[in-house]
Amino acid sequence: MQDAEISIAHFCIFGCCQLQKRYIPLSIAHYIMKIYQDNLEKYKKEIIELEGATKRLSLWRGISFVISITIIIFLANERLLLPLIIFISLSVVVFALILTRYSKRMNEMKNCKLLKEINEHELLKQENKLSAFPTQQASLSEDHPYAGDLDVFGSHSLFQLLDRTTTESGSLRLAQWLLEPEHKELIIERQQAIQELKPNLEWRQQFQAAGLSFKNEKSEYQKLLNWFETGEQLLPLKSKYLIGNIVLALLSTALTTLYVDQSFSDGWNLYFFVMLLVLFVNYLILKRVAPVADEIIDHTHRNVKTLGGYQLLAYTILSGSFQSKKLLELQSDLNKNETSATDEIRRLRKILEVFQLRGTKRSDNNKFYAVFNLFWLFDIYWIIQAERWKHRNREHIQLWIRAVSEFEVLNSLAGFAHSNPDFAFPEIKDEPYRIQFETLGHPLIKSDGRICNDFSLQGRGQIDMITGSNMAGKSTFLRAVGVNLILALMGGPCCAKSAQVSQMKMFTSMRTRDNLEEGISSFYAELKRVEQLLKLINSGQPIFFMLDELFKGTNSADRYKGGVSLIKQLSELNAFGIVSTHDLELARLAGNHMLVLNHSFNSQIHQGEMSFDYKLTEGICTDFNATELMKRSGIKVLNDAENIQ
Repeated sequence: MQDAEISIAHFCIFGCCQLQKRYIPLSIAHYIMKIYQDNLEKYKKEIIELEGATKRLSLWRGISFVISITIIIFLANERLLLPLIIFISLSVVVFALILTRYSKRMNEMKNCKLLKEINEHELLKQENKLSAFPTQQASLSEDHPYAGDLDVFGSHSLFQLLDRTTTESGSLRLAQWLLEPEHKELIIERQQAIQELKPNLEWRQQFQAAGLSFKNEKSEYQKLLNWFETGEQLLPLKSKYLIGNIVLALLSTALTTLYVDQSFSDGWNLYFFVMLLVLFVNYLILKRVAPVADEIIDHTHRNVKTLGGYQLLAYTILSGSFQSKKLLELQSDLNKNETSATDEIRRLRKILEVFQLRGTKRSDNNKFYAVFNLFWLFDIYWIIQAERWKHRNREHIQLWIRAVSEFEVLNSLAGFAHSNPDFAFPEIKDEPYRIQFETLGHPLIKSDGRICNDFSLQGRGQIDMITGSNMAGKSTFLRAVGVNLILALMGGPCCAKSAQVSQMKMFTSMRTRDNLEEGISSFYAELKRVEQLLKLINSGQPIFFMLDELFKGTNSADRYKGGVSLIKQLSELNAFGIVSTHDLELARLAGNHMLVLNHSFNSQIHQGEMSFDYKLTEGICTDFNATELMKRSGIKVLNDAENIQ
């Protein structure tokens, strides 16, 4: 979808549809969903057509085979040698053409099924139905400054919403970008790359399908990397091994031929014993190199399919035409020094695919391979070929994997941007300590239920204290700010009409939990997080912090005293961030002493019914709903005049 089409969409969305003097709103989300739904229907139709074509080709293949065999038998019986040779040649050509066409249609159908699946996934993401997608939970660390509090990984997470990667390395690279804010220059390069990819929906989905066609749920990516780093064992002695291989293979073949020839004429002969001796020598050599062969197969046998994915993804990237600096750099990385990643990975795949026939000690060996290996020492040849490839490409392989992985992440963010055309790419400011969002929302909340707010905070030492009643939206707002900062500082678009942010690091303390195994209470866990924050601030780096419900794990007197003390200390340290609290006295005191700005979320109770507008307003919270919520839970709340007996 081109930018012009987006503009037309915006025109339609914001008031061009009029019927009988009534304007019918069409949301951006519905417009984007229609694009994916149309694609889905298109690929469904293509799959049905291709299924019919493959069935017809399969039928013609059978018919042609039966007719060919019948005519060949007839010509052979009639001793018509020349017509027989001509017909056999024509039959082979026709059968090969049918088989080629059949294979092509099968590949087209597989591709259509993958594209259908991709568009189904996009529709699920539009609905924020994320349970079926990978969570990358393994990347979550309790010590990370913000990941555990902001739903970065896990169920219904930012990772699930963004992820359109197909390789394990691509998934890990996306996780890394989510965990590590980047510097301004790189963020801008990523933004330009994402904006270039964003409108190219067909290319992006074909790129994703290229990786999905080889996706391996059982890949052992780290083992593959480890094998690339290990040294060569046979390659330094390749001349010695190859000469010995050739000599022994020729001897084995010659002696076997002589033995068979003599056995027909004389029966028993001496060649048999010499052949056994040579085969025994072959066996000893194969036993010596077996650990090397086992190591190669152990590190690669689950990654042959993974290599196929890298090969096709690299081919798709190299076939593309790009303008932005980042995309051109990644494309260039795949073709360094006239060494094409596509060609080299294809060579490695062919080596390993043949080598996999050998099997390992832990799997059934291929009996045919074992017999021919004993005579011709295939292990030596394939080990040397694999090590030669590794030696030649060791300097390039990490670069190729990184380039493909980063392209997958940029493609993921471009898909996210395309699905949310009203999201804005933020302006990255040189001045430190600046955040400004216009109509900020949380991307993990569906668009039709998302409430947006303006928010800005500027200047070292600025702290915004947010008060609010229960369920009024304080924590969700803090997470909305945090998630959008993650998106901004990784190069993605923000769930906002416009945004300006500085380069900074983020720290949160929102979901502190106790740990019975280590004897840590929730209050102590919160103190550990605060200690971590103070160390970060003292390091001199620009830090944006968010603290939700200060010291909620202790009594009200200590909470008040500790809260005032921490806010005063943070202010003196010229800290920069947001604090939320239920404690109105704490908010008033901090506000009166000019330590913080005050904002709030409020609820309304009308005729016993509670309502929330989830709008951020200036000043301290003016209402409470905890008593009403307790009454609704069946608690008989005492009046102020009543005494507890």
